[in-house]
Amino acid sequence: MPIPPLEPLPASPLAGVVNATGVVLHPKLGRAPLSAAARQAVLDASGYTTLEIDPATGRHQPRTSGPGRLAAEVFGAPAATVVNNGAAALLLTLHALATDREVVVSRGELVEIGRSYRLPDLIATTPARLVEAGTANHTRLEDYRGAAHPGTGMLLTVHRPDRHPGGNETSLAQLAELAAELGVPLVHHLGSGLPHRLPAALPDEPSVAGSLSAGADLVLVSGDKLLGGPQAGIIAGRSDLVASCERHALARALRIDKLQRAALEATLWSWTQAELPADLPVVAMLDADPVTLHQRAVWMADQMGPDARAVRTSGRVGGSLLSAVSLPSWAIAVSCDDPQRWAAELLAGDPPVLARLEADHLRLDVRTIPPSRDVDVVEVIRGLSAG
Repeated sequence: MPIPPLEPLPASPLAGVVNATGVVLHPKLGRAPLSAAARQAVLDASGYTTLEIDPATGRHQPRTSGPGRLAAEVFGAPAATVVNNGAAALLLTLHALATDREVVVSRGELVEIGRSYRLPDLIATTPARLVEAGTANHTRLEDYRGAAHPGTGMLLTVHRPDRHPGGNETSLAQLAELAAELGVPLVHHLGSGLPHRLPAALPDEPSVAGSLSAGADLVLVSGDKLLGGPQAGIIAGRSDLVASCERHALARALRIDKLQRAALEATLWSWTQAELPADLPVVAMLDADPVTLHQRAVWMADQMGPDARAVRTSGRVGGSLLSAVSLPSWAIAVSCDDPQRWAAELLAGDPPVLARLEADHLRLDVRTIPPSRDVDVVEVIRGLSAG
């Protein structure tokens, strides 16, 4: 009997979107868009690949060894390993280093990220025990010292870009000295993943290299935030502590797959080639020239017609705790009779465009629109205007 032809697959529910919101790391759009090199790497890795084979010898090698070596090089760390996301990096670290021990954290750093991730709740799922130090708005070195005792297994500090100056008053260097005195590791849950140099848009954002230089034993970051890569979690720092994480049984449950590895390695490679690699879309958007943004907004508004005009606006970095960091930018304000309907039609269009909905107009921030899609966005708006 002949085999019947396969039915065509339905369209994927995941559609590519032109991000015109001005939010660079938009959580609902998948945070960091991948570079061309990372997308090609994912395509190349979609078939059989040398995921756990050393091409030079043909022997087995851990799937994390390649990205781990690259991450260590990029961050200037003695060692590094990778897991499938930032929360997993913390989960594995707590299991590997603080089982049946206490973890001291400032009350002001018991954060909630994206509604579904609360630091106290995550620690509660592990064999570690949370000990709170200080208060929500003041945590001093003596608070950490008072909270620590022989059962302490780790000092944990969490980066909060949104905290006010009256929050944690203890520097990373001071915490490092205390951790060394107590004989426990200092873990910095940095999150953002910025390797070293600061883009002009983020003058106060700490880097992984800076945290390690200040004395952190381990730094935990996400791959899909300021690093500009895929969803992943990176644990970088002391070789013995990284090895403990890699040996833990939970590491297998939290490991990356071949597509994550391919995209992450391509992203990390870009960071080895330039101090601030412009081929990464996140870097290009954060470091965009305001003059160029203005020129693009004016050109696009002129092409859209009399109901469009270039306006100053403010975007955001996005990405959970970075969401409060604003970015001066330029946008096209499009006046229309029903902004809500236009926004819905834009998102359902070809290509789909996600814009900001204002009271009497739509606002399309050019910072997050790839320059290669300027003409596409113009044509979509002209189509709506004609309809």
